[in-house]
Amino acid sequence: MDAALVGCTLEFDVTEPAEIALQIAAASPATEKLTLSADVPVREIPGRQHLVRVPKGILTVTYEATVPLGDPPPPVSDVDRILAGRPSRYCPSDRLGGFALSRFGGFGDDTAATVRAITDWVFGHLAYQGGVSGPTTDAVDTLLAGAGVCRDYAHLVVTLCRACDIPARVAAVYAPGLSPMDFHLVAEAAIDGRWTVWDATRLAPRQTLMRIVTGRDAADTALATTLSGMLTLPRTEILAVAAGDLPFDDHHELVQLRG
Repeated sequence: MDAALVGCTLEFDVTEPAEIALQIAAASPATEKLTLSADVPVREIPGRQHLVRVPKGILTVTYEATVPLGDPPPPVSDVDRILAGRPSRYCPSDRLGGFALSRFGGFGDDTAATVRAITDWVFGHLAYQGGVSGPTTDAVDTLLAGAGVCRDYAHLVVTLCRACDIPARVAAVYAPGLSPMDFHLVAEAAIDGRWTVWDATRLAPRQTLMRIVTGRDAADTALATTLSGMLTLPRTEILAVAAGDLPFDDHHELVQLRG
């Protein structure tokens, strides 16, 4: 795969004039275009976010980009290790230490084997099911419910990794091959100083994933954040198409998220 065509259409129903921060732009696009149905200013801010102020009414946001197969992420830094090792809002790893170590603590210094075992376990023990989780659901809730969507799978993988002293984080991505198509959330774990990507849903090959944004958990990767005003998001359409055939992914090999 040399490149992917990605994008989205978001339709907002703005009931009070609003300020919105959008996180839908690919991290490393070759070309891209962001258009809004309303004639309002758009300001890019750090982190490839776009800040918009919109009046009442229907606002349609369209984003399209061509994303090349880029370089792997930078090596895991000391700051990464600290931030990605701490508990966070949706990944309360301090609450699952005993559970994680009793099941995944037998691999010693073999970090890759530990992460594989965690990802396999989450894949085998959760049912992919919409409607069982919501905006306040954390990894402990998901563990108890035994079901969830991609965000819940990623949170549980990250939480169990951190509970085993493996730095881990989430990445929002465009995912060619995903069905039904949507924004997707996956986990990244630090192995031998490199960030490796893991998807316990196994719904798309990791080699095709295109990064949007990285964070401690989904609180850092929201596609839209309402800073003021009131609005809803009644319609979303996502596009993610890889050039050529989709690769095979056994979900055991070490893969780095590129692009």
